[in-house]
Amino acid sequence: MKRLVLLRHGQSVWNLENRFTGWHDVDLSERGREEATEAGRLMARHGLAPDIAFTSVLTRAIRTCWMALDELQRLWIPMIKDWRLNERHYGALTGLNKAETAAEYGERQVHVWRRSYDTPPPPLGDEDPRHPRFDPRYAGLDPAVLPATESLESTLERVLPYWESVIQPAVGEHDSVLVAAHGNSLRALVKHLDGLSDEAITGVEIATGDPLVYEFDDELGVRDRYSLRDGG
Repeated sequence: MKRLVLLRHGQSVWNLENRFTGWHDVDLSERGREEATEAGRLMARHGLAPDIAFTSVLTRAIRTCWMALDELQRLWIPMIKDWRLNERHYGALTGLNKAETAAEYGERQVHVWRRSYDTPPPPLGDEDPRHPRFDPRYAGLDPAVLPATESLESTLERVLPYWESVIQPAVGEHDSVLVAAHGNSLRALVKHLDGLSDEAITGVEIATGDPLVYEFDDELGVRDRYSLRDGG
């Protein structure tokens, strides 16, 4: 049996401050570090010892991955970082307080930006210092692939090819694979794995630091799915 563990990073500093984070690089809060460590404990308790791990290029996901693997005594396994597992890009909302944004634009509009499948927030301008083209971690990429904003739909458009070309083959090769990423990049993957409609995925939430396990048959079809925090 093949198993895939999807782990959303622990609470970040900007989660704590109720800000739109997206591609902005912030670290875990103290609670987030505790969640990452507890995720490792939960995986150990259920006999989940990853053979390989994938994460984004953002600190909060990398640190969550590292802390969970440290708890599992698996720091020696390959940990592959890729921008395609980054959080959804929140465009011009990046860094703004969510409550203040709702007061300015209206709760209904902000809800559409946050929860709809195909409506992105307003984009960043090309010269906005928050634009990823100014970040050295993306210096080797074609600027045309770097988003100025994203919906969940466009997030899936970059996550799915990476799943199909890199992660899914790893699931076929190894007994246990860990993907430590973000709420929306993981929701995009869940949409694909669970075959959810565009409408159904809008109601799906992935909790911070809660390992979500998928079990696959020999043909890599999903046979079971469960949360470790809920008892498996």
